[in-house]
Amino acid sequence: MGKKIKKETEPPPKDVFDPLTIESKKAATVVLMLNSPEEEILAKACEAIYRFALKGEENKASLLELGAVEPVTKLLTHEDKTVRRNATMIFGILSSNNDVKKLLRELDVMNSVIALLAPEEEVVIHEFASLCLANMSAEYTSKVQIFEHGGLEPLIRLLSSPDPDVKKNSIECIYNLVQDFQCRATFPELNAIPSILELLKSEYPIIQLLALKTLGVIANDKESRAMLRDNQGMDHLIKILETKELNDLHIEVLSVVANCLEDMDTVVLIQQTGGLKKLLTFAENSTIPDIQKNAAKAITIAAYNPENRKLFHEQEVEKCLVALLSSESDGTKIAASQAISAMCENSGSKEFFNHQGIPQLIQLLKSDNEEVREAAALALANLTTCNPANANAAAEADGIDPLINILSSKRDGAIVNAATVLTNMAMQEALRVNIQNHDVMRALISPLRSTNTRVQSKAALTIAATACDAEARTELRNAGGLEPLVELLRSKNDEVRRNASWAVMVCASDELTATELCKFRALDILEEVNLSVSRKNKFSEAAYNKLLNNHLPLKYSQTGYLSSSNIISDGFYDYGRINPGTKLLPLKDLCLQEPSDLRAVILVNNKSSDISPPPSMEDRSSDIGCGRSISSSSSFRRTSKEKARKNSYRFSAGFGSPTEEKSEPSSGRNTAVSKSATKEKGSRKVRGKKEEEKVKEEEEVTTVSKNIGEGSPEKEWYPPSDPDFCVYVCEVTKSILPISNIKEQIEALAEYVAEKMGGAIPKEKLQDFSWELHISELKFQLKSNVVPIGQIKKGIFYHRALLFKALADKIGIGCSLVRGEYGRAWNEVKLMNESLKGVTGGLPPPEIYIVDLMFQPGRLIKLRSREADLYRFL
Repeated sequence: MGKKIKKETEPPPKDVFDPLTIESKKAATVVLMLNSPEEEILAKACEAIYRFALKGEENKASLLELGAVEPVTKLLTHEDKTVRRNATMIFGILSSNNDVKKLLRELDVMNSVIALLAPEEEVVIHEFASLCLANMSAEYTSKVQIFEHGGLEPLIRLLSSPDPDVKKNSIECIYNLVQDFQCRATFPELNAIPSILELLKSEYPIIQLLALKTLGVIANDKESRAMLRDNQGMDHLIKILETKELNDLHIEVLSVVANCLEDMDTVVLIQQTGGLKKLLTFAENSTIPDIQKNAAKAITIAAYNPENRKLFHEQEVEKCLVALLSSESDGTKIAASQAISAMCENSGSKEFFNHQGIPQLIQLLKSDNEEVREAAALALANLTTCNPANANAAAEADGIDPLINILSSKRDGAIVNAATVLTNMAMQEALRVNIQNHDVMRALISPLRSTNTRVQSKAALTIAATACDAEARTELRNAGGLEPLVELLRSKNDEVRRNASWAVMVCASDELTATELCKFRALDILEEVNLSVSRKNKFSEAAYNKLLNNHLPLKYSQTGYLSSSNIISDGFYDYGRINPGTKLLPLKDLCLQEPSDLRAVILVNNKSSDISPPPSMEDRSSDIGCGRSISSSSSFRRTSKEKARKNSYRFSAGFGSPTEEKSEPSSGRNTAVSKSATKEKGSRKVRGKKEEEKVKEEEEVTTVSKNIGEGSPEKEWYPPSDPDFCVYVCEVTKSILPISNIKEQIEALAEYVAEKMGGAIPKEKLQDFSWELHISELKFQLKSNVVPIGQIKKGIFYHRALLFKALADKIGIGCSLVRGEYGRAWNEVKLMNESLKGVTGGLPPPEIYIVDLMFQPGRLIKLRSREADLYRFL
C-alpha cells in the first residue's frame, strides 16, 4: 500500500473577507449592525434587539435614544422574510412606548405596517403587525392614519385567523377604530359582524370581551343593529346570558342588548323568541349589581320608543324595576329610577307605580348620594306630571319634606326635578296648602338666584303654582324672594322670562305684594320687555296689566281705561295721557312742582294730609254715623285686597277716610246743611257732654299723635286733602246708596255729579263754558298743578267722568272709565233689559250704556248708537 498524502487546503481568494464571530455585550453595538447589508447579521441583530426590548420599558427607551427605531423601520419592507419578521416583532414590542408611538407617527410607517397584514405573510408577522396597530390605534391621530391607509379591511379579515393572538390584536385594534364615527359608518359595508359574532365562541375570555365591547359600540348605529339582528346576534347574546360559566361577560352583553333594544324590530324579535322575558327574569334574579344596573339601562334605552314601552308593560317590567329600587347598589338604584322615568310615558305604567314604586322613590330622596336623589326626583317628576293620583300618593308617602330639602342640593338636575314635583303637587289646593306649610317659599329663594337657566325657570314656575294664596305671597315677600324673582324678568332665556312673568302675575294678586314688586322696578322691566317683539310673551303682558291694576294712575294714563273692577282709591290722580315708555312721576313729585301751563293733575283723595286738633264730640259722633253708612255700603264692593290697602296707609288722628276718623257732617242733616257744617268744623263746641269724657278723648288723640310721631322721625308726606270730596262721598252714601234700583242709582249719581261740576250744559253753549279759567285759578290758589277733584266746580267731560267713577266705586255701582280724544271721557255701565225681568233660563248679556254727565245728566245712551258717538267724539 502506498503512503497517504495529505491534501492541502486551498487558500481563500484574496478578495474574500474571513468570517468573523463577534460577541457583543452592548445594545449600541447591535444597533449599529442594523445598517449592515448582510441579511444574516440583520436577522440576528433584530432578534437580539427584540429580546432586549422584551425585558422592560427602560430598554425600549434606551433603544429609542440609541436611534434603533429608524433603521428598523427600513427593514419592515426587506426582501428577506426572516429579517422582515424580526423587524416586525421589534415594532410590535416597541410600539407600546408612548415616545416610540410619537416617532412612528412622524416617520409615517403606517402604510408599511398595514402591508404586513397581507395574506401571504407569516402568522408571526400578522401577530406583531396587528399588535403594533393595536398599540398605535389607542390615539386619535393614529386611528385616522390607519383608517385612511385602508387598515380596517385587512384587520377584519384577520378575525378569521387560526392564531388567537392575531384575533386578539385585530379585534382590539378594531374596537379602538370604531370609536370614531367615520370608521363605524363604513363597518356595515365590510360585513364584519359575522366574524365578530364568531369570536363570541372563542375559548379565550379576552377575545370574547373585546368582541362584546366592539358590538356594544357599533350597535349605536341603526344599520349595524339591523345586521346584528339579521345575523342572529341576539340569540348569541341571550345564550351567553343563560350560561352561568360566562357570568364575567354578562355585564358587557347587557350593554350590547341595551343598544340593540333601541331598534323596534329587535324588540319584537326578542319578545317573540321569549328572550325579553328571560332578560327581565335575569335582571331581577341576578345578585351582581353591575348586571342589574346594565339590565335597567337596557330597559331605559328601549323604553324611549312608544311601542317598546307597550311591550314592556305587557311583560310587567314595572315589577322588575320596583324590585331593583331596593338594591344595595347606588348605580342600580339610579338606573332603575331612570327606567321608571322612561316608562312613565305609558299610562298603564303610571297607574301601576301609583300602587307600587312611589314610596320606594320617596325613600331614595333621603339618600346620601346626590345622584340617587336626582334620579329618584326625576322619576317622581314624570310620575306626577298630569297625574293628580300620583301627586297625592307622593304626598301621602311624606314626600314633601325631602323634596323641599333637595331644593338646596348642589346638583342642578336634582333641584329642577324636585321643583317640578312640587309644581305638579301644587295643582291641587289641599296639597298646595300642605306645601306652603313646609316653608317652601324660603327654600325657593336660593334656586331663584341660581345661574342655571333651567333651575331659574323651574323655581319661578313653582312660585307661580304655590303663590296662589295671600299667606304664601306674604311668606315670599317677607323672605326676600321678590327681588330675585323680578331680576329674572331681565333674563335672555325665553322660558325663564315667561315663567318669571307668570310668577309675577300671580304675586301681583294682592296690593302689598304688587307694591313691593313695583319697588323693585318690575313694572318698568315688564314695560321694556313688552316693547320688544322678540322678548315679550303672553305672560309678560298679563303680568304688566296685573301690576297696572294695582297702579291705577299709570294704567289710566297709559291705556285710558279703567274697568269696573278697577276701584279708584284715595291718592288716585289723573295725569293725562302718556306714551308707552314714558315714566309717570309720583304724586309727591307732582305736588312739589310749581304751577305751569301743563294740564292740571286731578287728584281723588278722601283722606286728610295733616294732623288736626281733636274734634268735638258732635263732630266725632257725626263722623261715626256717616262712616258706618259708607263702610256698610262699600263692604259688598271691596274685597279683602282693598281692605288691606286701606290698612297700609297711616293717617293722623282726626283725619282719615269717612269710614274712620274723618270729621263729617252729622248723619241727620240734609246735603246743604252738611256742607256748611263741614266748613265750620273744629269751631263748634260740645254741649251736654261731661268734662271727663272730653279730657279722655283729648288724651286718646294726643296718644295717637305721639305714636305716629315716634314711628317716623321725619314728617311724613300726605296728599293734599279734599274736604269737598269727603262731603260728596258722605252725601251720595246717604242719599243714593239706599235706592234699590241700579238704573235709578246711576241716574241720580249722574245728576249729582253734573250739579257739582257746573250743571247741565246745552251742546250749543259748550264752547262758552269757561272751565279753563276756573282750573287755572285753582292752580294759582293752590300753587300747584295738582288740583283735588272736589274743588273743581266747573268741569267738562273728563272731570265729570272721573268724579262719577270715584263716587260710583265708593257706593258700589259698577262702571268703567274711558278716556277719549280732545278732553272727552265717559263712563260705561252694564244693565239688564228690564223687559226680561223674571225670565228664567239663558239670558242675553247685559247691555252697555254711556252715562250722560254733560247735556242731559242722568240720560243713559246705548253704546254704538248715533247719540253715543256724538257724546264720545267731537
